[in-house]
Amino acid sequence: MSKKLTKREEDYSKWYNELVVKADMAESSGVRGMMVIKPYGYAIWEKMQAELDRMFKETGHENAYFPLLIPKSYFSKEASHVDGFAKECAVVTHYRLKTTDDGKKIVVDEKAKLEEELIIRPTSETIIWDSYRKWIQSYRDLPLLINQWANVVRWEMRTRLFLRTAEFLWQEGHTAHETKEEAIEETKKMQGVYADFAENFMAMPVVKGYKSESERFAGALETYTIEALMQDGKALQAGTSHFLGQNFAKAFDVKFTTRKGKQDYVWATSWGASTRLMGALVMTHSDDKGLVLPPRLAPIQLVIVPIHRNDEQLDAINTKVDKMLKELRSRGVSVKYDKRTTYKPGWKFAEYELKGVPLRIAIGPRDLENNTVELARRDTLTKEII
Repeated sequence: MSKKLTKREEDYSKWYNELVVKADMAESSGVRGMMVIKPYGYAIWEKMQAELDRMFKETGHENAYFPLLIPKSYFSKEASHVDGFAKECAVVTHYRLKTTDDGKKIVVDEKAKLEEELIIRPTSETIIWDSYRKWIQSYRDLPLLINQWANVVRWEMRTRLFLRTAEFLWQEGHTAHETKEEAIEETKKMQGVYADFAENFMAMPVVKGYKSESERFAGALETYTIEALMQDGKALQAGTSHFLGQNFAKAFDVKFTTRKGKQDYVWATSWGASTRLMGALVMTHSDDKGLVLPPRLAPIQLVIVPIHRNDEQLDAINTKVDKMLKELRSRGVSVKYDKRTTYKPGWKFAEYELKGVPLRIAIGPRDLENNTVELARRDTLTKEII
């Protein structure tokens, strides 16, 4: 496959689609609308996940995990919520397969129909609030601050890798509070966490705002958002935080005994960010040569490429580089030494440029003599001898 990309000014959408695939971030799968996140792309997502997880825990949240499958009856308890997701839901109706009598095909066993159909989660409010009803009894149990890392399925018809897929990875926070004021404070706080992460970890400027009534999350009284401006002049939603009021508490009968000894419904929030951030990262920083990754998100922060004509020269370079590797890794730098002889240096330069590696060092026999290296920056495309 040719690594040459369509230029952004020619076809921005095509440039994006080609870059995600050619940089080995992701590819389409055998399931319509679903993607395979390849190791290089997943390594970037892991770095995002680790930093967000750290920020959530610093603000008092804990991780939990809830079922992938949700009874259909749970959705009917919150009318506006089911209306918002009904057209995107994937439904499980049977629990067993069987072979046909001739043994040539696998079919659904018509006798294995579920008593109640199950929804593959498009989001987890309903299944989580069913648990909260059992967990929350008193004001002493509040606030309840839970986050979940999971996958969700929303049966999208028009899909693009990372930006809109039928299945995607995300985190979803779900919190319960004693008062309306505390819930609103939580909603705005998490919007701030997302903005902080986007600007200071992804180097992606965002605008904080809120959605119009028609654009709010299904079941929310208010939806706060962060929006990032992409290179094509369009805004991309990069994270949302929802004030849910008492809607889900009333739907699932989540009451608590107040400080005055009375019964009341808790106040709720939910908030989430997904692998759409990967698409935002690509479209914010990258250029016609490939990815441009901020060092904090780069799986490989520095690559070293030897320049040699024979094995003797390579052995001498290896000796020098081994010392460099130990020093760099001791300082926490993610470094790769690409001494493969099956590819020429020029091919390697283009490959790591495409993958957005922030720094590249080239070292050859003359550099050994002069105790120098050539250092190239991906963001500015400049080179210098140091």
